Amino acid sequence: MVAAARSTRLTGRAAVLAVVICAIALSLAYPVREYIAQRQQVDQLLAQQQTLSAQVQALQQQDTKLTQTWYIEQQARAQLHMCFPDEQCYEVISGQPPRSPASSKQAASDPWYDKLLQSVKHADAKPGK
Repeated sequence: MVAAARSTRLTGRAAVLAVVICAIALSLAYPVREYIAQRQQVDQLLAQQQTLSAQVQALQQQDTKLTQTWYIEQQARAQLHMCFPDEQCYEVISGQPPRSPASSKQAASDPWYDKLLQSVKHADAKPGK
């Protein structure tokens, strides 16, 4: 009976052991939390680095294109409707009436000189008309 009562009581050694284990657990909790937070930050920075390196590669490819004369000529022909002095360039204009300015999708595809001419015509229009 004495042995049964003694096994259920908390001994001094067990109490000291419990206090030491709690102290170790509490002292390790903060560094472990900081370690996990730093690992998450490192993962975020690695993902950001990969994104930025992909952007750098894309910009380097664009820079390579922009140093090529054939690409500059192609863009000048496509976007500015330019041609060399010894060439004859034609632009096909349909017989339909001009588009309404309300259509922004069509207005965005108009050449720059068409937009300029429309703005000059709009500025010259009399307010009484």
